[in-house]
Amino acid sequence: MTRPVFAPLPPDVTRFSGIEILQKMMTGELPMPPMAEVMGLRGVHAEPGRVIFTSTPRAEFLNPMGTVHGGYAMTLLDTVLACTVHSTLAAGQSYTTLEVKANFVRAILPDAGELTIEGTILSAGRRIGTSDAKITDGKGRLLAHGSTTCMIFSGE
Repeated sequence: MTRPVFAPLPPDVTRFSGIEILQKMMTGELPMPPMAEVMGLRGVHAEPGRVIFTSTPRAEFLNPMGTVHGGYAMTLLDTVLACTVHSTLAAGQSYTTLEVKANFVRAILPDAGELTIEGTILSAGRRIGTSDAKITDGKGRLLAHGSTTCMIFSGE
C-alpha cells in the first residue's frame, strides 16, 4: 500500500460531488487534508450520509493525567461530523461548521487501540446540514458522541 499524500485539495475539485471527493481521498486519487496526518485519521468508508474513519491515539495526545486529551476526541468528532455533511453535497457546493457539541462518555486510555469514528446524517437541507457521530473503541464501547450543524454554500 502506498503512503497517502497530505495536502489541501486542488481548486478543480468543485466539479466533484462531496461523496466523490471523500471516496477519491480514501483511494488516494485526491490528497487527504494535512490535519488527517497529524491526527492519524484514516477514511475507511464513505457513502452519502454515512462515513467511517479510524484513528489510534498516540502518546503525544496524552494530558497531564495520563489519559487522551479531550481535544483529540473533539477533533475526531468534528472531522467526521463535517465529512458526513460533506458526503451529501452536490458538485460545486461547500460548507462551514456553525456549531459542534460533544459528550465524553468515558476516558480514552493510552492503550485504547484503534478507534472507530462513525458519522450519520440527520438532515441534508438546501442551506443547513446536521449530523451525529460516535467514537467507539475496539471492544465496541462508546467513548464519545457529538453533533454538528453546518451551513451549506452553493457556487464560488
